[in-house]
Amino acid sequence: LLFLSETGGKDRRSGLILTIPLCLEQTSMDELSVTLDYLLSIPSEKCKARGFTVIVDGRKSQWNVVKTVVLMLQNVVPAEVSLVCVVKPDEFWDKKVTHFCFWKEKDRLGFEVILVSANKLTRYIEPCQLTEDFGGTLTYDHMDWLNKRLVFEKFTKESTSLLDELALINNGSDKGNQQERERSIDLNFLPSVDPETVLQTGHELLSELQQRRFNGSDGGVSWSPMDDELLAQPQVMKLLDSLREQYTRYQEVCRQRSKRTQLEEIQQKVMQVVNWLEGPGSEQLRTQWGIGDSIRASQALQQKHEEIESQHSEWFAVYVELNQQIAALLNAGDEEDLVELKALQQQLSDVCYRQASQLEFRQNLLQAALEFHSVAQDLSQQLDGLLGMLCVDVAPADGASIQQTLKLLEEKLKSVDLGLQGLREKGQSLLDQISNQASWAYGKDVTIENKENVDHIQGVMEDMQLRKQRCEDMVDVRRLKMLQMVQLFKCEEDAAQAVEWLSELLDALLKTHIRLGDDAQETKVLLEKHRKFVDVAQSTYDYGRQLLQATVVLCQSLRCTSRSSGDTLPRLNRVWKQFTVTSEERVHRLETAVTFHSTAEKILQECPDQPEAFNEMDQFDEIEAVGKSLLDRLTVPVVYPDGSEQYFGSPSDMASAAEHIREKMKLVSLKKQQLRQPEATTPES
Repeated sequence: LLFLSETGGKDRRSGLILTIPLCLEQTSMDELSVTLDYLLSIPSEKCKARGFTVIVDGRKSQWNVVKTVVLMLQNVVPAEVSLVCVVKPDEFWDKKVTHFCFWKEKDRLGFEVILVSANKLTRYIEPCQLTEDFGGTLTYDHMDWLNKRLVFEKFTKESTSLLDELALINNGSDKGNQQERERSIDLNFLPSVDPETVLQTGHELLSELQQRRFNGSDGGVSWSPMDDELLAQPQVMKLLDSLREQYTRYQEVCRQRSKRTQLEEIQQKVMQVVNWLEGPGSEQLRTQWGIGDSIRASQALQQKHEEIESQHSEWFAVYVELNQQIAALLNAGDEEDLVELKALQQQLSDVCYRQASQLEFRQNLLQAALEFHSVAQDLSQQLDGLLGMLCVDVAPADGASIQQTLKLLEEKLKSVDLGLQGLREKGQSLLDQISNQASWAYGKDVTIENKENVDHIQGVMEDMQLRKQRCEDMVDVRRLKMLQMVQLFKCEEDAAQAVEWLSELLDALLKTHIRLGDDAQETKVLLEKHRKFVDVAQSTYDYGRQLLQATVVLCQSLRCTSRSSGDTLPRLNRVWKQFTVTSEERVHRLETAVTFHSTAEKILQECPDQPEAFNEMDQFDEIEAVGKSLLDRLTVPVVYPDGSEQYFGSPSDMASAAEHIREKMKLVSLKKQQLRQPEATTPES
């Protein structure tokens, strides 16, 4: 094939010229025959009808080889060959020719054979149709032609095979039966060669043919092609058109297949999400129905729920991605896919939203349970603190501390009331949520599980109510006891105050009640005031005794001994006795002073000329005795039952009172002397 070619030249009948160059080496007739068959298959039937002129270049070969080639043409192309020009070497075959004359064999061979020298070949063929090897001017590059032919053959083979494959794929996609279509597409889905590459090769080949030149370097040899029938430009164009048509259909098939594959993948992923959420995901939620019986248990359930949510979040992420893919397909999809896509999207959304709602419901339920147990624990601690406070015996120092303790007790009880109210609210809210739990049970009977949760919640609230009631009862008892203790302290304080008041009255009696009056009238007024003063003291004493009696009763009720009533009563009695003795002494002095002032005033007011006055001298003796007795009492202290002594007022006060009495006794004594003088004068007379 490297040396056998169609140069593109034509003989005078417009027939194609076929050149067979022979060499000194052994020529394979089989290869030559195959090559001839190939070259003769290139021209069209119209071109073949005009016949061939075959140039056998035997200048470098032997005669027997030339003869064999000529005879072979008889068997290979007898009808297409019209003339065979054997280019002989100069003066080499002259003797050989005489042994075999081709022109005599024309009838048997079927074509004319001419032995001709290269320089005389132009007698039969125009020089412009001969290459330079035969003295012509036709430009021909056999390697270019060979390479170009190889490209053409490769393109033809690949394009034809590709057309068959694409037609099979495209025709399979047009079948009515969906299963057969998918089966056909699966078996012939990928062509053996890249359609883009084949199309690019064909376009390049067509471009070169249309430009009437081979692709080569800028300094390459230009070459004028033969007719279109020889170079098959229409064949290339037809193949390209067919390829473009089939490739366009193939691309559409691929797009449909890709869309179908994508739809199937989405459907498969959707079913994976749905199956997991309705299967293992729902089973996880079905097994998690408890709410825990403490804060720690609820927190453990919350942690377990967070793990379940974490597993669900992975599938929810797939759901988001699938939803976006479905939305994109809905925006760009065909009408025939819209119903299926919307159904998938709706199914996926329903399952995911339902599962998400269940997760949120479970989370809210566990959060409510945690809050309930937290409130219950706080309330339990408050009740424990209140109970501990009630169990400790009350030993306050005074009434103020009791009041403070009682206030603290009331505050704790109020805090417990608020805590129990909060527990009831949390418990009722939790019970309401539990009552809605059946809505996501998926047919599972949660009555037993809910009953356990409800019984636990109600049990906690009832237990707290009972504990609170017991504490309230104990608070009532403690309140009564503490109020009694407050009253006890108050009685003790008031009794001690009564002792203080009585002591103050005694002190006032001794220090300020010292005047005896300047006359009888004033002394009587002082006596009357003293009696009222004694009444006040008596009331104070009686009040103290009553308080002490109440203290005794309260101590018996509280089963305790008073800390102060034991010495308060003796103190009260001792002060009262001292007051009584002092008061009696005061009364005795005032009564003596009244007698003294009354008698003295009577004597001092009598006229000296009254005769009866001289008969009552014994009254002067009596008043002198009363005055002296009174003066003596002023100097004597008050002696108490315990042997102690106490004086009225200060010595100067007593001296002043005694001086006033002495002055009045002097007046009485002077009056007595005046009365005695007339008596002495009368006897002398």
